[in-house]
Amino acid sequence: MNTRIFAASALLAVLMNGCAVGPNYKRPEIPVPNQFRGAESVRAPLSAESSLADRKWAELFRDDTLNQLIATALERNFDVRIAAERVEQARAQAGIARSQLFPFADAQARLTATRQSRVGSLRSAPVGSNPDVTYSQIGMALSWELDIWGRIRRLNESARAEFFATQEAQRAVQVSLVSEVSSNYFQLLELELELDISRRTREAASESLRIVELRRQQGAASGLDVRQAEQLLFTATAQMEAVQRQIGQTENAISLLVASAPSEQPRGRELNEVPIPPDVPAGLPSVLLERRPDIRQAEQELVAANARIGAARALYFPQISLTGFAGGQSRALSDIATAPARFLSFAPDALLPVFRAGQIRNQVRFTEAQQRELAVRYERTIYNALREVSDSLIAFERTRRQREQQDQLVRALTDSVRLSNTRYQGGLDSYLQVLDAQRNLFSGELVLAQLKLQERLSVVQLYRALGGGWE
Repeated sequence: MNTRIFAASALLAVLMNGCAVGPNYKRPEIPVPNQFRGAESVRAPLSAESSLADRKWAELFRDDTLNQLIATALERNFDVRIAAERVEQARAQAGIARSQLFPFADAQARLTATRQSRVGSLRSAPVGSNPDVTYSQIGMALSWELDIWGRIRRLNESARAEFFATQEAQRAVQVSLVSEVSSNYFQLLELELELDISRRTREAASESLRIVELRRQQGAASGLDVRQAEQLLFTATAQMEAVQRQIGQTENAISLLVASAPSEQPRGRELNEVPIPPDVPAGLPSVLLERRPDIRQAEQELVAANARIGAARALYFPQISLTGFAGGQSRALSDIATAPARFLSFAPDALLPVFRAGQIRNQVRFTEAQQRELAVRYERTIYNALREVSDSLIAFERTRRQREQQDQLVRALTDSVRLSNTRYQGGLDSYLQVLDAQRNLFSGELVLAQLKLQERLSVVQLYRALGGGWE
């Protein structure tokens, strides 16, 4: 008896560990550069192995209001919650695929009642006999497909990879969310700075208009001077209205990101007070393959497609399944539990496709084409990530230099306004020179505010491009 059990166990082990047809996954060899383009010009005193993405998002700008907005968004954002549910769906699908590896057992009860025709095919039955049959059957049914060729294991491998891909997609949503909340928050601070610039400009224009009106009353200025002085006042007032419109819309965008109805959003520091990291090291391009969630997602999708090739090729081979039933069968329901009513059936089954009109061949071709497509997508995702990092590095350095030059320009324009006012009041120039200087200063200050925003956004985009924003 023990010998039989051992033999059955050994046979079962062989069947369960049969060869799995199809290619085993191997990561494609995709060449990446040794350094990101643009990294050589960025101030990064740290080692090449370190990366800006190694920092937690709460330590990037050290703004408590921003950090609270990000924490709220990560907890409540609609896209994050949808991504979490997709992970649970993929987890359930992986569980369904895994269950196919095991035998299925079902409790089964059946009542069969058959009434035969008296004038039909039962001519050999004795006259007066009753051909009707009624009996009950109850027991346990067993079914099991032996995964000799690895079809079910390949499907299980594919489902598991798709589950991992949804996890990476969830992380990619988190990375994008951190970036989007930060960008909108800095946009809000920049708009507040523009509003302050417009308000100060309007106050200065009002004072200039008052002075020009007094000079006109004294005969030292003309009506043209008054109209020219009004132009900057109207321009600054119109700019204030435009900025306030954008502030309201930006607050609504942040409200949606934190999953709340449109409402006013908190401000922390002023834009000028938000520190920029002193160094923005990019790290090594090879590390990007392991950090960026979208690259990891693309690879898991490639793993799943690779496994589906094996599942499709396994259809060329026989599918062997075992079915059995153990229970009782009796005409009288009261006798179904007695020894004579015991019923046992065992039916091995093998199915070998002979003619399917090219169905299996085309299924294999389909899965192979899918695998090749996803391999191309994986490569494209890697090079797109390299481009995004390079773009962010270039943007950070060039924007910083542009902002430094704009700083000097604004200082020069401020002096121009002071000097032009002095020359106008001394009667050396017309008010047109004053107006030009004031308008140039107003425009220059607005551009400087936007460059300060772009400088911080370039850090946010670099952080996102490097895969930072989730732990």
